[in-house]
Amino acid sequence: MSNALSMIDDTSDSLDADLNYLVPNGRRPVYYAFPAPPGIPHHSGEFETKRVRIQDGRRQPERPTLDSTGFELVHEGSRLSDFSDDATVRRVYYPEVDALIKRVMGAVKVVIFDHTLRYGVRGHIEEGVREPATRVHNDQTFVSGPRRVRDHLPAEEAAQRLEGRFAIINVWRPIGHPVEASPLAMCDARSIDPADLVPSDLVYRDKVGETYAFRYNPRHRWSYFPRVRPDEVVLLKIYDSLDDGRARLTAHTAFEDPRAPASARPRRSIEVRSLVFF
Repeated sequence: MSNALSMIDDTSDSLDADLNYLVPNGRRPVYYAFPAPPGIPHHSGEFETKRVRIQDGRRQPERPTLDSTGFELVHEGSRLSDFSDDATVRRVYYPEVDALIKRVMGAVKVVIFDHTLRYGVRGHIEEGVREPATRVHNDQTFVSGPRRVRDHLPAEEAAQRLEGRFAIINVWRPIGHPVEASPLAMCDARSIDPADLVPSDLVYRDKVGETYAFRYNPRHRWSYFPRVRPDEVVLLKIYDSLDDGRARLTAHTAFEDPRAPASARPRRSIEVRSLVFF
């Protein structure tokens, strides 16, 4: 165990930390997935910082699961330790994620549509690698979820698949070492009110997607998994078409761990997003 990790006080089952929520102003927020054009801000909308209690998901009496809370921790190694080569990630890691999701969720088909590498150093210059997202959000909405199926499947198959249940799952894994800084906080889906969801535009170079920002709700119940290791993954439910009382999505965000020492190593991680059919 590194000195940084040994200095973290892990005797408590919760911590208090600041999360960034949207302040709704009646205007639709807009975010750019690439450098915004000159004179246009990278994102619109005002955010407020709220101090919240974040529970240790490893110590909760009720184990968080995809269908109960909207997130789940799974022990799952990978043959890869270096995720820097895009072609290798697609050739080696994508099939691993496919098999994991089928095993955990009982899916009959998985379509992986993208992945993102993150490095927790502000202003870094690694091309194609983003910083951790530090605003409370969810990657899809109840509108854009079905749109993803039409985007990534032939029209006839998409129409058939949309008749049945499907989900969108994000598989999040640390790279290189356990998470010591910028851990991931996740909100229990059962504590989210529909009024908390704020549809937002996500502008790509070739299209405009839709995500959810979140307004603050004191009833939100937050969790995190301390020191997630490279042989563990966090599964996040981004969308579920089945509306039967189970979790259909979850809010999530990176946050600054107030207990992490200054010597904590910056977080590196990969997240893989997939359509999951049953």
